[in-house]
Amino acid sequence: MKRSSLSLLLCVVVTSEALAQPLSVEHVVLIGLQKNYDIRLAQNTVALAINDSRFSFGLFTPNLNAFGSYTRNVIDARTQLFNDSIINRPGANFSNVNSSLQMAWTVFDGTRMFTTRKRLNENEAFFALSAKNQMVNSTASIINNYYGIVRQKQQLKAVQEQTSVSEERVKLAERKLQVGTGGKPELLQAKVDLNAFRTAAIQQETLIQQLKDQLNFLVGMGLPDGYDISDTIPIHMGITLAAIMENVENSNTSLVAIKKNIRVAELMLRESRTGRSPIVNLNASLLLNRREDELQANPFSTKSSRTQGYNYGLSMSIPIMNGMNVNRNIGASKVNLERQKLLYDAQLSVVLSSIRVAFTSYENAIKVLQIEEQNILLARENVIIMLEGFRRGITTFIELRTAQQSLADAYNRLIAARFNAKLSETELLRLQGSLIH
Repeated sequence: MKRSSLSLLLCVVVTSEALAQPLSVEHVVLIGLQKNYDIRLAQNTVALAINDSRFSFGLFTPNLNAFGSYTRNVIDARTQLFNDSIINRPGANFSNVNSSLQMAWTVFDGTRMFTTRKRLNENEAFFALSAKNQMVNSTASIINNYYGIVRQKQQLKAVQEQTSVSEERVKLAERKLQVGTGGKPELLQAKVDLNAFRTAAIQQETLIQQLKDQLNFLVGMGLPDGYDISDTIPIHMGITLAAIMENVENSNTSLVAIKKNIRVAELMLRESRTGRSPIVNLNASLLLNRREDELQANPFSTKSSRTQGYNYGLSMSIPIMNGMNVNRNIGASKVNLERQKLLYDAQLSVVLSSIRVAFTSYENAIKVLQIEEQNILLARENVIIMLEGFRRGITTFIELRTAQQSLADAYNRLIAARFNAKLSETELLRLQGSLIH
């Protein structure tokens, strides 16, 4: 009966674990790309730029405006003529209706309208690249946070393994004390070390939960309650500096965005220069006027009138003097263009320097990782040997404790090397612009 109950319990546990699969880093990144607040704000900016670019065709269309007015007056009029006759018209009405449809179409402005349309299109592309750059940076933050949790989970496993060793130490110390081959200080120290590892495990669990909450914030609170992640840190071991440096000026999203902004600045300079060009407009209008007047000042006064018609023509304006505004705008555009070029050179230096720093960190972390992966096997074997020797009375309490501390240090170095290698790998891919596609 007990056996069947245990089998049923194991089935329930296995089923629960199958239903609660840990979230992969790809899944978490996908949620972050959809819900991260910084990314969504950047996408809103892109939407504004798309809206401006979408309606830029309006630069080539005429302006068409309709005007209309209706006026009605009621007055009391008294008119005295030269023959001394008097005309009284109380409550005389007269009304006036004016309407027109006017069109002004700029047919030449020194190619300003074409340049402005190109600038708006380039501006859209710039903000799209800026949004992609934000996506890359946010993805890097999500990945680093994700593997930060994995690191602490691995650290928790190491603490739990050390706890098991300390529990065995306590049992052995108690047994030795009972048979008279050990001392009470050994038992007390073993218990102190055991409690220290138990405390460390609680602190690790708290830290893991805090990092999980941070990750959930990074992805816009899109992760379920009580979610879990994997406990491994995969590392790409074959990254080379030449592969990262290759064509980085055209793959790094921040550099490509600044390049696009240089193009925008060039078009702004062309726009400013068109301020010196004449502007030619095609003008046309339709007119309608109607007037009705009940007030007769003399026999020849107009009782009603109506006029309608149209006109058309060309107008041209040539800038001669406008407070040097054109020269000021051209000068400002030149300075802005130079500034964008300087920003590009500065960012290029930052990117190239950051790649070298990240690659050095990656290379060293890989070397340390390979050493520590061998070292952890040696440290584990040494603890096993020391435990067995302590059980037989060959190894002293100090030697066993030293071996256990060496194992703890080896775990710390190994886990740190894995995490540092992953951080450097992520940074290299971020700088290359290949973190997302």
